[in-house]
Amino acid sequence: MSNLSNLIKEKNIKALILDMDGVVTNTAALHAEAWKKLCDSYLRQRGEQDGKNYEPFNFMEDYRTFVDGVPRLDAMRNFMKSRGVDVPEGNPDDDENQNTIVGLGERKDLYFHELLKQSGVVVFENAVKWIKEQQEKGMKTAIVSASRNCLTIIRRANLERLFEVRVDKVVANELKLKNKPNPDIFLEAARKLGVQPQEAAVFEDAFAGIEGAKAGGFGLVVAVDHGYRKESLEESGADLVIKGFASEVKVEDETAINS
Repeated sequence: MSNLSNLIKEKNIKALILDMDGVVTNTAALHAEAWKKLCDSYLRQRGEQDGKNYEPFNFMEDYRTFVDGVPRLDAMRNFMKSRGVDVPEGNPDDDENQNTIVGLGERKDLYFHELLKQSGVVVFENAVKWIKEQQEKGMKTAIVSASRNCLTIIRRANLERLFEVRVDKVVANELKLKNKPNPDIFLEAARKLGVQPQEAAVFEDAFAGIEGAKAGGFGLVVAVDHGYRKESLEESGADLVIKGFASEVKVEDETAINS
């Protein structure tokens, strides 16, 4: 029995709350590509206007520092601030043609949807298989996301029926829930599943999400590492760090794919 299985059993976990991107789906690469396209084109334009050379968006460092697990407009503000660029906030109804925080956020979303149509959704198959195995044992399941595209993505990936509950940016806005690293979306997911936080396990790949889950008093907080961040994720307070779900699923032979 793996460490994860042992902890789930020891802590009498009854529900699983999983972050979408980086745990169940791998749309981070598409998001990063959309962010780079948006930021680089805008910074070139501003550079010509200001007579300066602004540093382009870095796929690894900037995505991890400013974007991963952070609401889109907050990420936009923080990234532009890191480059010393002052962008007006704009109005809530600004479209993608406006060079405001809101407008740039809409433009980034437009780029993302174009890339999504071209590439489709990449799913961590072993994560899906493991979740299904847990459901067969009576485990409740919820998906959470800081993205307003969550429903679109899980529908494209045919995963909508995999989760009893969805708490994403759309739901968070409706209920006025605070963003990660606040625990609000996790607590709402637990409430909708009908379990106490200590009866639920949260699976996250972002530092802000891990911090939020710990703040919410959840029974088990699992960091999912698909890269080389094990030490950093452990330092973030996660109870356990796993490298995907390949070692957790029941395998028929050694040719099972890795998640």
